[in-house]
Amino acid sequence: MQRTVEILGRKVRVEWSDAADRQLQTLAEPLPVEMELYFSCLIRKAVRFGRDAQAANFASVSPQLKVGFRPIMTKACNVKDFEVEPPVEDFPIVKPEAFVPKRLTIDYRNGKWSGDFFLQRNGTA
Repeated sequence: MQRTVEILGRKVRVEWSDAADRQLQTLAEPLPVEMELYFSCLIRKAVRFGRDAQAANFASVSPQLKVGFRPIMTKACNVKDFEVEPPVEDFPIVKPEAFVPKRLTIDYRNGKWSGDFFLQRNGTA
């Protein structure tokens, strides 16, 4: 399945597998999904589901699915940040819409949600 939503004025194509769709239909509330772009020594991307999704705003994809985008940063750069999750804060990007991903994919396998997002439509990071 797929739908296009708008986040910060940018179109994002959201694709989810049949397995994900079946699991979504069992939920009592919409599943929040966050595309997190993490700025530190390196740039890391992550897809967060449920309570782990903490974006300020979400766009409704379907009655059971909503997605958001959250750029974050650490206060200092430390290589050890990649061994454990350091405290983070929202990253005050001047033009956050320039970083909104173009495509999000969602799946549900072996009892777990998984996802990835892409900054270009053709699927490259």
